Amino acid sequence: MDDAPLPTPTALSRVPIEITISVGRAHPQVRELLELRRDAVLPLDRRINDPVELFVGDRLIARGELEELDGDKAGFLGVRLTEVVDMSDGL
Repeated sequence: MDDAPLPTPTALSRVPIEITISVGRAHPQVRELLELRRDAVLPLDRRINDPVELFVGDRLIARGELEELDGDKAGFLGVRLTEVVDMSDGL
């Protein structure tokens, strides 16, 4: 991952895409999954300060840290990017 310059904008570059933010994975047994109820806590494989991963489809595009937004977006989460994949070869 590096800080490569972005490619020249084209009409295609203005098409919105969906980015999935992965904060961790859980590995319950089927029995545990079937027993889940409201207020249950499902442990993840990451710590609170571990980086999150950003994906477009199944391609990792960046890593970052979760943070709470301020101002008119107070209470919402954002991601401060710490690493970005070189996407000069496209998504």
